[in-house]
Amino acid sequence: MNNEIFITCAVTGAGAGPKKNPHVPVTPEQIAADVLAVAEAGAAIAHVHVRDPETTDGSRDVKLYAEVLERVRDRNKDIIVNMTAGMGGDLVLDAEDPTKAVAGTDLVNQKTRLLHVEALRPNICTLDCGSYNVGEGNLVYISTPEQIREGAALIRGYGVKPELEVFDLGHLDFVMKLIGEGAFAGPAMIQFCLGVNWGAPATTTAMKAMADAARGADVVWSAFGVGRMQMPMVAQAVLLGGNVRVGLEDNIWLDRGVPATNVGLVQRAREIVERMGVRIMSSAATRDRLGLGAAA
Repeated sequence: MNNEIFITCAVTGAGAGPKKNPHVPVTPEQIAADVLAVAEAGAAIAHVHVRDPETTDGSRDVKLYAEVLERVRDRNKDIIVNMTAGMGGDLVLDAEDPTKAVAGTDLVNQKTRLLHVEALRPNICTLDCGSYNVGEGNLVYISTPEQIREGAALIRGYGVKPELEVFDLGHLDFVMKLIGEGAFAGPAMIQFCLGVNWGAPATTTAMKAMADAARGADVVWSAFGVGRMQMPMVAQAVLLGGNVRVGLEDNIWLDRGVPATNVGLVQRAREIVERMGVRIMSSAATRDRLGLGAAA
């Protein structure tokens, strides 16, 4: 169990949250406002997607990322900005002819997934470390070993720290192989993503298996659970020696029938952590732990 941990807030994601919860930010102005607000509430890191302001769908538009970053940095130089690089991995197969991709596919090469990272050089960006089935249909998220190696090399060349997203134990096994090969400047930063269909479940057993697999390496890890398992996984991560992530990307409810806000989720997580006798790290302390250097 850590005596101090940092909180990441994933403020918007790319799913259908805005259609279910009016507090999910959509425009760059709204997203930046939530980043600034969760920093005040105690989050050291803000994980950022952007959305098309007209459709509310997830987007890879570099200009939208640039506007979010500019609005944040105009008022806060300290909060650690973690941009997703996961958009562009969706493959939807035709049910009759699985050699064909159909509507909903957004599949691009690794360099294209990282165009905004190359242009903007955030503190951190994500690197999804394995493929997996999504939901009940024919959607597969694609991240092959070759793509992961290429992404790791590109991100390192941009001077950005990757957050290594693992959705199952096999993903983590490959990450540990890359760490052993020296692919990442230490400490490696890993995120256990639990409860996403059909990856590892949001359970004590799954998180402990991942924590045990990463133990002994130069690793700083965090974890989150989706939906109603978000707060139970906050407590579980602290007990197992990790850090925590909350936010409207992963869960849109504060209580049953009560739509959440990002600030409300950070406050709830902070209360859980502090009642466990654990201190919340500032952005500056988190930078030191992750080896990120000075603030922007």
